[in-house]
Amino acid sequence: MRRHHRTPAVLVLLAAALVASAVAGLALGAVRITPGQVLDIVLGGLTGDRPTGAFASIVWDVRMPRVLLGAVVGAGLAVAGTVLQALVRNPLADPFLLGASSGASTGAVLVIVFGSGTAAGAGAGAAGAAGLLGGMGVPFAAFAGSAFALVAVYAMARRGGTMTTGRLILAGVAVQYILSALTSLVLVLAAHPDQIRTVLFWTLGGLGGARWGELALPSVVLLAGTGLLLALARPLDLLLAGEEGARTLGLDTGRFRAVVFVLTSLVIGVLVAYSGAIGFVGLMVPHAARMAVGAGHRALLPVAALGGALFLVLADLVARTAAAPEEIPVGVVTALVGGPFFLWMLRRSTRTEGVTG
Repeated sequence: MRRHHRTPAVLVLLAAALVASAVAGLALGAVRITPGQVLDIVLGGLTGDRPTGAFASIVWDVRMPRVLLGAVVGAGLAVAGTVLQALVRNPLADPFLLGASSGASTGAVLVIVFGSGTAAGAGAGAAGAAGLLGGMGVPFAAFAGSAFALVAVYAMARRGGTMTTGRLILAGVAVQYILSALTSLVLVLAAHPDQIRTVLFWTLGGLGGARWGELALPSVVLLAGTGLLLALARPLDLLLAGEEGARTLGLDTGRFRAVVFVLTSLVIGVLVAYSGAIGFVGLMVPHAARMAVGAGHRALLPVAALGGALFLVLADLVARTAAAPEEIPVGVVTALVGGPFFLWMLRRSTRTEGVTG
């Protein structure tokens, strides 16, 4: 109850931190711009009186779409991870570890290489890739790949009617290896260097190709998906009571899981279609959110969304500035942070299972 009552304060704090990190993301980079200049440019752009010049172009045309896409993708991955952990009742579940991100990447890569006879633009970001088939072929293929991977992992982990942490992780790793091998095969078969660069973008993840025209679809999917999942907060809470407990309270767990898996796959697929595979956001952020506001999904989902947006905006800022003027793929940064966190969670989960067993 105490954690529930502090939810508004946590939301305000996260929102303020997100705004501050966004300003830092707009100001820092290969070209340093003062926060005052950033605010003048942003306010001018919002009021229709945007300043002209190199700084204004850098802030408004290059960095602003990137920061916004990072916030959208981070929020969506955190929400998806929160929901997946509730669906499988396992703290180690997330879109990356369960193969959803890998499946989305593989689906997108197949369309990139075989869906067109020519290379996709510059291939350094999502702009060229998303434009291959009218902007919709890649997101649709990413969604299909994400759904396939989640269903495959879930089916393998549920064999025998029970699901354990070890089986879930092994199934996720197996599916990831298979999809990684398929992606590598596609990379070998790619006919053009531009296609190869685009495929590498999907495997490493990145926000460098963000453009204003690409923000609409992922933003709409994030808002609609999060809204629908918030409406399903009570059934998600019932799953925390266990399979039998949820059924006793009137929840058709099989049908509910199927619906939410499809919805989660849609969110993951579309987001990954514009950012590539970025891991560990959906693993770490939900745990931090639970420690702040508890396990009730009505409070947990908004906190996770803001936390995921904040984390990915900061991770992308590190990716752009740590080795400037070179840029590190943001997926590498999240993996360097998330890898040790995952090992800690795995050790903690194994210790818990040993005590309860």
